[in-house]
Amino acid sequence: MLKAGVLGAGHLGKIHLRLLQQSEKYELVGFYDPFTENAEKVAAEFGYKLFDSVESLIAEVDMIDIVTPTLSHFDCAKQAIENGCHIFIEKPITKTVMEAEAIRTLASQKHIRGQVGHVERFNPAFTAVRDVIDTPMFIETHRLAEFNPRGTDVPVVLDLMIHDIDIILSVVNSPVKEVHASGVSVISETPDIANARIEFENGCVANLTASRISMKNMRKSRFFQRDAYISVDFLEKTAEVVKMKDVPENPDEFAMILQNAEGVKKQIYFDNPEVTANNAILDELESFADAINNDTTPVVSLSQGTEALRVAQQIIDCFDN
Repeated sequence: MLKAGVLGAGHLGKIHLRLLQQSEKYELVGFYDPFTENAEKVAAEFGYKLFDSVESLIAEVDMIDIVTPTLSHFDCAKQAIENGCHIFIEKPITKTVMEAEAIRTLASQKHIRGQVGHVERFNPAFTAVRDVIDTPMFIETHRLAEFNPRGTDVPVVLDLMIHDIDIILSVVNSPVKEVHASGVSVISETPDIANARIEFENGCVANLTASRISMKNMRKSRFFQRDAYISVDFLEKTAEVVKMKDVPENPDEFAMILQNAEGVKKQIYFDNPEVTANNAILDELESFADAINNDTTPVVSLSQGTEALRVAQQIIDCFDN
């Protein structure tokens, strides 16, 4: 079992602590949180061992799980890598692209594995259709949330939209060509609602909307490709695949058939893939353990986390133009 330590015992940090303790692939050694009052409360309530410094925790583990505010990601990751610890780091990977590239380079030099916590990659609705998504040419995403003061220290792009940016980059096998975006600050000092258009060199276009001041929560993505439409509801954990195929010689009398202007007929097939319930955070943590043990590339590598941040930053840069 890999010895694991957690940096940060806030809302998400406590979830990671609980899951690492439950996992059969990790031995939870303990945690560190600079906010003494909260740290002592968590240690007393759940029995986790509280370390008095980042250094003392790193010295005792194989893997550090960084669940701290984004501003501290770089320093925590750098310190862990320099001391030979593999790193799981919550999204976004760091505050700046320059920091992310530095972490990626250092990890490569030290032969350290790193994974970024883009948890939607492990959402069962997405994994149920991932293999069906093949060369999408138009993508539309909506990620809407009710207002929550937690997370408003960063633009909604880094808070919410980055989930969809990562998903899109994982299915579009083409470099980004151009980015256009607009954002509005309604309550926070940084934009609370944003829309972005990402154009890829292969012609694919992705239209993303994110808001943290909505009346209801929504996390939906739609992928359009030749002869197919795939819908993923990340919130409800459901998926639908609609395929267009050539009409058979003897179609069923209830078959849905469309005919275009050229007279070509296509039959519509509906498929609701089976979505198996899971704990996506546990799955991402355990997939990282597998990557470490098998010396393979993590599902969401440091390079992929860096590219998601790079596109997010391009979107944010559009707000000032």
